[in-house]
Amino acid sequence: MATFFNQATLSYNGNTVNSNIVTGELVEVISATKTALTDDYTTGDIVSYAVSIINSGTTDFRDLEITDNLGAYTFNETTLVPLTYVDGSVRYFINGDLTAAPTVTAGPPLTISGVTVPAGGNAIIVYSARVNSFAPLGEGSAITNTVTVTGGGLSSDITAEATVPAVTEASLTITKTLNPTTVTDNGELTYTFIIQNTGAQAVTAADDASITDTFDPIIDITGVTLDGTAWTEGTNYTYDETTGVFTTLPGQIVVPAATYAQDPTTGTYIINPGTVTLTVTGTV
Repeated sequence: MATFFNQATLSYNGNTVNSNIVTGELVEVISATKTALTDDYTTGDIVSYAVSIINSGTTDFRDLEITDNLGAYTFNETTLVPLTYVDGSVRYFINGDLTAAPTVTAGPPLTISGVTVPAGGNAIIVYSARVNSFAPLGEGSAITNTVTVTGGGLSSDITAEATVPAVTEASLTITKTLNPTTVTDNGELTYTFIIQNTGAQAVTAADDASITDTFDPIIDITGVTLDGTAWTEGTNYTYDETTGVFTTLPGQIVVPAATYAQDPTTGTYIINPGTVTLTVTGTV
């Protein structure tokens, strides 16, 4: 609700007389909220949003336009946009009923035009965007994006925003290689396991990270190292020579957190994963 004031002026024979000032209240009958349907993000994720527009008035609002800045922010006097609209993802509901999608321009900014909100009713627009390389990463990072509703006879623009935090927990991947790939009977081979953490938190001993593998063919282990440090059977790992099952003991593998850097020229975020390397060498 907004207060407005108005005063008239009467002019005659070179004279000017002001009227009294009248006061009125302009009641807004359209309201909007934006909700993130995704808890957190990392680069490459798809995040979804729902924009809800409620019309508490007695007249339909037609030809509204929704503009989403897709999280745009300023970096080195340029504008970076961390979200990319997913083509065809808009779903448009009027009073809960799915309706043909309005006109969509991917942008940035994303614009959705031709939206109608019936009297005493609501419209909900759901859509998705992919997190790109301009999205902030690391502890405390987040994407905040704003929608603005305009047109359709609105007396003033309506805005709403939603914030999604970056992933903070550890995120591990493991890659296994064999060298050499061709080995003879009684020949020596080495399995190498590379564990990478792209998350903002380290994996500590308390996380009980463990690797289990069944070597086939069964090998006679001659050495195990983690980042070049020799490991001892029974202390760091177990191995069953009859089944070939190799298991690292819980808490022996710790992986540092990733570090993140923003390119000073392009503004893209670079992920430097925390990495550890486990090697198992043996004879067939």
